[in-house]
Amino acid sequence: MATTSTTTARDVADAYVEALVALDPLTSTALGSVAHEDRLPDLSPDGQAAQDELARATLADLDAVEAVGRPEASGSALDGDGRRCARLLRERLEAALALSAAGEHLRAVRNIGSPVHAVRSAFTMMPTQTDDDWVALARRLAAVPDALAGWTASLEEGSERGLLAAPLQVATLADQLGQWSGRGTSDGGWFASLAAPGPQALRAELDAGAASATAAVDAARTYLLETYAPRAEGTPDAVGSQRYALSARDQTGADLDLDDAYAYGLAEVERLEGEMAREAERVLPGSSALEAMAHLAEHGPAVDGVEEVRAWLQDLMDTAIADLDGTHFDISEPLRTVEARIAPPGSAAAPYYSRPSLDFSRPGRTWLPTLGRTRFPLWNLVSTWYHEGVPGHHLQLAQWVATPGLSTYQRTVGSVSANLEGWALYAEGLMDELGHLEDPRHRLGYLDAQMMRAVRVVIDIGLHTGRPVPGGAGGTLDGQAGRPWTPALAREYFGARSGRPAEFLDSEIVRYLGWPGQAIGYKLGERAWRAGRAAATSAAAARGASFDLKAWHAAALAQGSLGLDDLAEELALL
Repeated sequence: MATTSTTTARDVADAYVEALVALDPLTSTALGSVAHEDRLPDLSPDGQAAQDELARATLADLDAVEAVGRPEASGSALDGDGRRCARLLRERLEAALALSAAGEHLRAVRNIGSPVHAVRSAFTMMPTQTDDDWVALARRLAAVPDALAGWTASLEEGSERGLLAAPLQVATLADQLGQWSGRGTSDGGWFASLAAPGPQALRAELDAGAASATAAVDAARTYLLETYAPRAEGTPDAVGSQRYALSARDQTGADLDLDDAYAYGLAEVERLEGEMAREAERVLPGSSALEAMAHLAEHGPAVDGVEEVRAWLQDLMDTAIADLDGTHFDISEPLRTVEARIAPPGSAAAPYYSRPSLDFSRPGRTWLPTLGRTRFPLWNLVSTWYHEGVPGHHLQLAQWVATPGLSTYQRTVGSVSANLEGWALYAEGLMDELGHLEDPRHRLGYLDAQMMRAVRVVIDIGLHTGRPVPGGAGGTLDGQAGRPWTPALAREYFGARSGRPAEFLDSEIVRYLGWPGQAIGYKLGERAWRAGRAAATSAAAARGASFDLKAWHAAALAQGSLGLDDLAEELALL
């Protein structure tokens, strides 16, 4: 893009999005565009090289804009949105290029957030209202083999360069792929079920596309187990300090002081242990926190049935919108629609959220993995859905889409995970502050969720960077104090502090090992959000003014995403 004295950082950022959607049709789908709905991205090394070249060209354009001295890009206080846009764009692209230079895309095998997960996720975002929609879906199904072939080509190059994923990640993803392809069942697999409701006139195309996609998934599974796994044997689960720093920068938008973060995680674990003990006494007098949570899981209120729990979660979000609108938030009409959905089989254990399209024709959605369950205890679902839905991910991400002052980049692909997850964890705490978790059962669930995020900081940093097991960890871990963390020790530490089911905890350990630096963003992001609010409150008091929490929320959500290097400072100025 040629730059002139009238070009701004916003122009550069939005030109980047326009170019990116042509390279990555999944981004196009996420934005709600139908321009590339029948395509899938090139997941081969060549595809990554094209994205890298776009990133470098965009950074060069941003350099030129900043050299001209436009206030929107130069950091002048005259245009805060432009300044934040420029900082975000530069930081995100530089972080992505650093990961690419390290070859992380050449060993992208994990149980969540991998390229193959992104391919399947795209189908859950596609419209299916018209025959043209189904035509695009059938064509995209037919494109799955080439996309997965590109992914395996990247893994092959990684193998040649000695860049391999750990065996645990390989085995877990292979198991997920088996579930997607319907191995051991007679239902034809997930793609067949996706295509089944399509119009009869397109039955042949849809069935052929589903069959080719299923065969490609099964071939990828075979490749992982028979070709890749033997090569990966002996690859350590931990990535080491250097790779961890790169990944943590990508996930948090910050160059972290890991000693500080580790100490903070440990302090939060200790604080929450005390709070959970007190709440457990309210739930089941005389019990420990683990005993009280086990009691609630077995004997507490629960919803029976998959559709029934989906409807219950939908009602919870609708009620939250009604309660919060006009009091602590102004929730505009497009944001008032958010859907509760059931996650497709073969997903990781954690619930998640998918953001709306730019025109809101596809609403924001929360997703519950059932893991084969049909009974759902409610004690730990309430806080989780405040996190995933309202006032958590949905209110933040949908508000970005609805904020015209932000660039398209800031409203969509320009996101920092720790900002998003930090807001969602802040949102859980906000609902506690506002009295929505007065029921001791639900509040114990909230504290359990907080504990999970604190434990994540400890074991994610500890596992990957070789930090020692702390003293006073409890149980048999006391005999391991000062020794390096292992997955087994991390699982024991987690299990001694969490009321989550065993299969959930197992899935989480795999997730932390496969996606280093992502899991720490929740608590570290929440800390930044709370620090920013506290500073803004103090500043208002110093001016002799009262702090308007509703106005602060509106201003904070209108800023778009920021890395943790910038977040607390920017929030303090509001």
